[in-house]
Amino acid sequence: MNRRNFLRSAAAGSIALHAFPHHLFATTTKKYATDRIKLGPRGVEVSRLAMGTGTDGVGGSSNQTRQLGLKGLAELLDAAYDQGVTFWDSADQYGTHPHVKEALKRVQRERVTILTKTHASTEKEMRADLDRFRRELGTDYIDILLLHCMIDDDWPERKKGAMAVISEAQEKGIVRTHGTSCHTLGALKAAAQNPWVEVDLARINPAQVAMDAEPSTVISVLQEMKAAGKGVIGMKILGAGALRNRTDESLQFALAQDCLDCFTIGSESRAEMEDLLRKIPAASGRG
Repeated sequence: MNRRNFLRSAAAGSIALHAFPHHLFATTTKKYATDRIKLGPRGVEVSRLAMGTGTDGVGGSSNQTRQLGLKGLAELLDAAYDQGVTFWDSADQYGTHPHVKEALKRVQRERVTILTKTHASTEKEMRADLDRFRRELGTDYIDILLLHCMIDDDWPERKKGAMAVISEAQEKGIVRTHGTSCHTLGALKAAAQNPWVEVDLARINPAQVAMDAEPSTVISVLQEMKAAGKGVIGMKILGAGALRNRTDESLQFALAQDCLDCFTIGSESRAEMEDLLRKIPAASGRG
């Protein structure tokens, strides 16, 4: 049975990780967290692994901010940069803009790719967010700006004011590329079909933990995105931490998906980050 047929026949749409079929997800080329990826139609360069900062991120804080504080998270971002992970994933909802700003005191701005996310819907809200985000991040421009947590099928209509301002900002060089993070299947399908979306952040793992649908269905939508030339970033690779005891299987599953350009994982310590750097090439080459 090949990988595609296996996914289609997997019970309940998810894979039993205790008997994970490693041979079906083995890749022919070893992949590394530090691989350079050109993302989406704008070709924004990112590392294959993004440093996530929002594990359980809500209400302006996250596991990372609560456990590490301003200095600790900034030092973790810088430590990842020193090892070639140059893609930093933040959001207003996580409260991690000041931590990125602190990390940038030691790292040249143009050497990292910064992603952040907004809940703005109207033009007024989005203009305010653009000004505030740049102040909080300590940067004149944002590499990747996403509409955060789309759940409605008609989000393009609900968010058209914010989208117009982001498009204008892109023309001025304030935003390099833009798109969505999606948290329902309907919203994900709408993102696949909408030409405004250049990049999407999508939930994907083999066990269907905190996902929009079973893996085979999500993968089919992400394949549609890739066929349209969009960049696709995976999230919830470890199920927001629920699959930490199955890291090898979860990484191999993600690395085998041609529809994923890269993915974000929120390490909560230097040891976790360095463990991912070791496990990603090992998982990609396992047969």
